[in-house]
Amino acid sequence: MPSPQSTPVVVIAPDSFKGSLSAEQVAQAIATGIGRARPDAVVRICPMADGGEGTLDAMLTQGGERRIVSVRGAAGALRDATVGVLADGGAIVETAEVVGITDPVGMGVPVEARSTRGMGEAIVALLDAGVRRFFVALGGSSTNDGGAGLLVGLGLKLYDAQGEALEPTPAQLARLARVDASQLDTRVAEATFIGMSDVDNPLTGEHGATAVFGPQKGVQPEQIAPIDAALAHFADLLEPALNRTARDEPGAGAAGGLGFALRMLGAQFEPGAEVVARQIGLDAALDGAHWLITGEGRSDVQTLHGKAPFIACRHAQAAQVPATLLSGAVDPAALPRLAEHFSGCFSPAPGPITLEVAIRDAATLLANEAEQLTRLKYGTR
Repeated sequence: MPSPQSTPVVVIAPDSFKGSLSAEQVAQAIATGIGRARPDAVVRICPMADGGEGTLDAMLTQGGERRIVSVRGAAGALRDATVGVLADGGAIVETAEVVGITDPVGMGVPVEARSTRGMGEAIVALLDAGVRRFFVALGGSSTNDGGAGLLVGLGLKLYDAQGEALEPTPAQLARLARVDASQLDTRVAEATFIGMSDVDNPLTGEHGATAVFGPQKGVQPEQIAPIDAALAHFADLLEPALNRTARDEPGAGAAGGLGFALRMLGAQFEPGAEVVARQIGLDAALDGAHWLITGEGRSDVQTLHGKAPFIACRHAQAAQVPATLLSGAVDPAALPRLAEHFSGCFSPAPGPITLEVAIRDAATLLANEAEQLTRLKYGTR
């Protein structure tokens, strides 16, 4: 730790506070508070994400551009979605942006009628633009179609026993009789895919996409078995058609089975926060730093399972930089576990306040708490 007279170098690497502030806004608020206590501080802002909402923004902080593509949302209606083309020519497609669980239109139809077709259409638009390296952020999906929609968006055809074309939805996959891969976009073979997820579930079964994640998307208890069976039936026909087996590979169950479709395209999987940390140059930012501040909307024991603050903390530890957790809320029951990694866990709430006030005043509360933490750390008055 630097002396009070030396110039502190602080890395700020939070995730977003969902429903309140983006990761960039969180970082800026924390920086404001640090600046009040130590105007001389060198602040390095590194917004983080872990594969869910906000990943596209984080991946573009070091350069690149946003592009708007017209694709189908989860309910099948056309919508404009944002994708990112990175400075090195790769691209980022965020599932939460295309078929996200926060989209009221997509969530307005039953889960058995939702599809990931728009994900395939977004990839086609980027293939048309010359992109051949894709990062697919898998968090925040509203779909449970085994990735059938993505593959149909790329040219796969699904038929019933009468030869009629089927929509790539869980409701129709149960009627699937034939998969035709002959029109799958040939450029896919030239492309590489990285699935950004820390989920290691298989496609089907008691630990699969439907049983574990389906209920949060609207799958009712009585629907779990039939939808799971429909995904297994889809895999039975798809795997021989593409001459690949992937249903039991780690991550196949991510994003309602979207991970399965990516695995069938030969994708590799990495924890989303690790990909973001590499892309934004977190290790370089930590070089010579004295302190890391990270955080998220709410921290609990799940934070230690690949969430952005934990990954940022691990990188800080490797650089011998102490890491402080500053989250919107911290589960008291998780403090013993969190304290094994973070040198202090804090919330900006000054006392009992409503969620509405916490969301409304998040930037102010964060700046105030960061100021006090900085005064505590560096002994300023």
